[in-house]
Amino acid sequence: MTSDSHGNYPLLFRASDAAAPLDAVIHLGDGGEDAELLNQATGIQVIAIAGNCDYHPSVPRELLWECAGIRFLLTHGDRYGVKRDLNLLEKRALQLEANVVLYGHSHQAAISTRSEILFVNPGTLIKGTSRTSYATLEIGPNGLKPLLHDIS
Repeated sequence: MTSDSHGNYPLLFRASDAAAPLDAVIHLGDGGEDAELLNQATGIQVIAIAGNCDYHPSVPRELLWECAGIRFLLTHGDRYGVKRDLNLLEKRALQLEANVVLYGHSHQAAISTRSEILFVNPGTLIKGTSRTSYATLEIGPNGLKPLLHDIS
């Protein structure tokens, strides 16, 4: 999963190659065109959320998605003030009974647990930031395994 590629589609392609094999790519906003290019060029299933810098009315700003019996809340995060804290996002996740929250916007990669809900921010693919990263999330018999990966 990735977020905030902001036009850096070559790094998005490299991240998807590094993460292979994969079932899908989740793009959490601010790079909608990048996600579309990845899907068109590779045929990889891309699940995309619009961010505050995306202007695609057909792409949702938030999505409650179920996979392997797990409820995922996908959001960019700007509407929940994630640069400040995760309190509003946690409240939304509890309201929707989500098991996992995938979000972006802050450009800060993070994995945490709050109220027994897993929160994952893959960071950003913008070069020149303190950390250029993406995340993977494996779903297996032993549960969820989130990992952050640096890329340059």
